[in-house]
Amino acid sequence: MNNFRTTFPFVSRELLNWFPGHMGKGMKQMQQKLKQIDCVIEVHDARIPLTGRNTEFKHTISGIKPHILVLNKSDLIEKQFESKIIDRLQQENHDPAHVLFTNCKSQSCRGLRKLMPLAQDLINNSDRYNRSSQREFCIMIIGVPNVGKSSLINVLRNRHLNKKGASQVGAVAGVTRSVLNRIKICEDPPIYLLDTPGILEPNIADTETGLRLALVSCLQDHLVGEELIADYLLFLLNKQQNFRYVKLMGLHEPTDSIANALMSNAIHLNKMIRTKQLDGTSVLRPDINLAAKLMLKSFRTGAFGKILLDEDKIRCHENGIKLKQY
Repeated sequence: MNNFRTTFPFVSRELLNWFPGHMGKGMKQMQQKLKQIDCVIEVHDARIPLTGRNTEFKHTISGIKPHILVLNKSDLIEKQFESKIIDRLQQENHDPAHVLFTNCKSQSCRGLRKLMPLAQDLINNSDRYNRSSQREFCIMIIGVPNVGKSSLINVLRNRHLNKKGASQVGAVAGVTRSVLNRIKICEDPPIYLLDTPGILEPNIADTETGLRLALVSCLQDHLVGEELIADYLLFLLNKQQNFRYVKLMGLHEPTDSIANALMSNAIHLNKMIRTKQLDGTSVLRPDINLAAKLMLKSFRTGAFGKILLDEDKIRCHENGIKLKQY
């Protein structure tokens, strides 16, 4: 039996912090628009339900407004975890009482069908203060980068108005840079959504939080390093005893060495790069960086199976072990 690592080596926090200027500006813009808002929908990645959410949202944005937590990309985790995730979220941190799981790629998603009726119900039953005379509803969509906020707006707009997307979508963290104009998604009653930039906490708590955010693309790969993220993925796969990578990456058996894994993957996929030697001759070598990128792509597209990165936190909670908050 392989001796796998039980802890991941320390990584400099400087590597894992990414809070560009537009994020600070975006938070201020969001606060300025709060008087026009009836409800807040926070979107987060279902693979990291307990990791990396911006705690500033709870204190400075949602406040006393109705608050729904949408855990998107739920097609990438096993359905059996959903009730356990809700249980854990609602027992800690006074989290939103309303949690929905969504998959924006599926028009038949139950969570998407429930979202707008739930939001309308919460708004109708809330004290709207200065907005009580307004017939229209305005909902702010918030969350960290690249969790599917713009995709959610576009699918709701398509669902309720039968119109194509109004919000820019991208696979790279940080596409939405500013608080955009209101986007109408429903005629009766008039419902408007406000898209906002993905905003991380200014300081990422610890190595594992940063690496889990990087794994699901909330941090840009090149800022952390593809090989480092791939190494953390290998560590987690072994920890969860998920060895699908062995066959997919052309290995003979599970390994704890990212160098071996990436070398085998590059050779298996025939991804080679020509490098010059000191004597002027050139030689073909496995393209390790490309192999790391392809390993991350395999995880993100579900090729390694449905993986809940926060499974350890859920299991610790079930076993009655108090975990440090992230």
